[in-house]
Amino acid sequence: MNIMTAIKNRILGLCGERGITINKLASLCGLPPSSIKNILYGKSQNPKVLTIKMICDGLGITIGEFFSTPEFDGLEQEIQ
Repeated sequence: MNIMTAIKNRILGLCGERGITINKLASLCGLPPSSIKNILYGKSQNPKVLTIKMICDGLGITIGEFFSTPEFDGLEQEIQ
């Protein structure tokens, strides 16, 4: 698994836990729905930290909480 897949899975999982749609998430975090959809559908391969922070703010979690999962802990090192 790569980092983008982990980010996508985390966003979808958090939305699922809260019972919210991608459009509702966009509204909560003050981003256009297209920004989130670009991450989820692979159009954006390198989302900005600020975008992830805004998503976290909309979900009421910290960046640390966003990335503190076994899925992120298990990622292989990108630079070999």
